[in-house]
Amino acid sequence: MMLEKLQNQGYQVEVLSHARAILEVDFPEVEIELTEVLEGFRIPVAELIAGGGGEAKGTQRLRKALTDKQWPKFHFNVERKINGKILESQSHEVDHVREFTSGRVALEIEWNNKDPFFDRDLENYKRLHADGAISVGIIITRGTSLHENMKSIVGKFLDTNDIETLDDLTQWGYEPTSRQRATISGLVNRDKDPLSFREAFCRKFVSDKFGEATTHWRKLEDRVHRGVGNPCPLLLVGLPENVVEFD
Repeated sequence: MMLEKLQNQGYQVEVLSHARAILEVDFPEVEIELTEVLEGFRIPVAELIAGGGGEAKGTQRLRKALTDKQWPKFHFNVERKINGKILESQSHEVDHVREFTSGRVALEIEWNNKDPFFDRDLENYKRLHADGAISVGIIITRGTSLHENMKSIVGKFLDTNDIETLDDLTQWGYEPTSRQRATISGLVNRDKDPLSFREAFCRKFVSDKFGEATTHWRKLEDRVHRGVGNPCPLLLVGLPENVVEFD
């Protein structure tokens, strides 16, 4: 079973287009290194709440751990020529690539982008594989348990820290917009079936930040099952709910 130790910890793993045989025979180090990086990966729950732009801190830590194991960012430049004349030139950037004597393995982390990023990644893998630039493509994203239980995770955070108003969240780096304040207030104060602050905040926050149109396991699975990225061998990894750490 590919990445058995991680699967026993709740990680989702799917292997497509003979990727298992390729990895086990030609790139056995990949399974070892991914296991070492992911088995101790944790995201403090407060980081899910904290605002600010840029890449999530958990993703940054994961990228650093991969880079430390010789999975750096990589630029592919592919040119097609006839008699020395360039007819076509394409550039592909992949977040992490591991080079071996027998080939390359590419890896992308899609923690919380818009879901069309999956199309970009899979089509890049398809082209790079067809050109002989990579042997296997890997995608790491939010797994089903993490995505579907995000409201309960956020609710537990509110309960644990006695958060009962939006102002209570400022110390955690969350600064709601005027639109978010208005929506939450409207849900709490409506005449018919008003919600508690906890219910209203969890609904609005998760919808805005981790909604259905973001990158998560089902969106990735839908694409690969209808053939996007085929025939590039693929390894898909879904982060489970238990990577979120409560202190």
